[in-house]
Amino acid sequence: MDSLNRPMRALRISVTDRCNFRCPYCMPRDKFGSDFQFLDRKEILTFEEIIRLARLFVSVGVEKVRLTGGEPLLRQDLPSLVQGLAGVPGLREVTLTTNGSLLASQAGALRKAGLHRFTMSLDTLDPGKFHRMSDATVPLEQVLEGLRSAREAGFENIKLNCVLKRGVNEDDILPLAAFAREQGHHLRFIEFMDVGTGNGWRMDHVVPSAEVAARIGAHWPLERVHAEDAGCVARHYRYLDGKGWLGLISSVTEPFCAGCDRARLSASGSLYTCLFASQGLDLKAALRAGADDAQILGLILERWRVRDDRYSELRTQGTVPRTRVEMFHIGG
Repeated sequence: MDSLNRPMRALRISVTDRCNFRCPYCMPRDKFGSDFQFLDRKEILTFEEIIRLARLFVSVGVEKVRLTGGEPLLRQDLPSLVQGLAGVPGLREVTLTTNGSLLASQAGALRKAGLHRFTMSLDTLDPGKFHRMSDATVPLEQVLEGLRSAREAGFENIKLNCVLKRGVNEDDILPLAAFAREQGHHLRFIEFMDVGTGNGWRMDHVVPSAEVAARIGAHWPLERVHAEDAGCVARHYRYLDGKGWLGLISSVTEPFCAGCDRARLSASGSLYTCLFASQGLDLKAALRAGADDAQILGLILERWRVRDDRYSELRTQGTVPRTRVEMFHIGG
């Protein structure tokens, strides 16, 4: 348990800091353009190092691992990492978050390797707006083709994540909801957050989850369903006509710090205990200096036991750190 009596049950592992999109809420191009220096290959954890650390985290309670980035599918031979993680005793679930741009060519291999499920980012169904929001050359149709390929590969319970920003894509709430209902996907709307320091976050850019629920509920009546997983960050709703589920992630208007059970491992091997943390604990240095499992596990537990992060609860009090790790380093 950490200092606020929260267990460690989930581990998010960033496998690369690189991404082929430049979404403004994560990696805006004016801050992370062509001259930005991403991590050199030797600075990134190897698959063997990732699997070794995952085994240690599982030994102290982690049940779920999610692979993130940057864009994780940019990491060469990712299915082999999935296969290695799927074989870790006691690890109940291996999942992945992707922008979907490379999914069509990799969905089958990921499924065969043992990936349990994945979440795909989808902020709009309008091709022109998609181009503006992703700030990339990848067309919307390529992403949707990845989604179709994943279903053909046998993936079920696919989650779609939409980050809403006022004045940008709140008009996409109903079209996205209709799409998810028709296709049988679990759609989740995420409030725009002040992750990192480069996305120009302001409170008036946030579309509150209550507004989202009201808009959708006016078209398709909803009822609240309480999640069985205490560490679940989304509030879940069921459509009364039986056509699926809706999730709302309200980090800004309804913080869920009290139930946060997530640890985060950056691509460079640093442990972060909060999405909004300013500093991480360098585990890679210990790995490459020859530390044994007991020594590394001691570092992990020492950091977790003093964990007192509750950034979202403190945000409105003005007592939060001004320097924060960028989201693409630790995968959101």
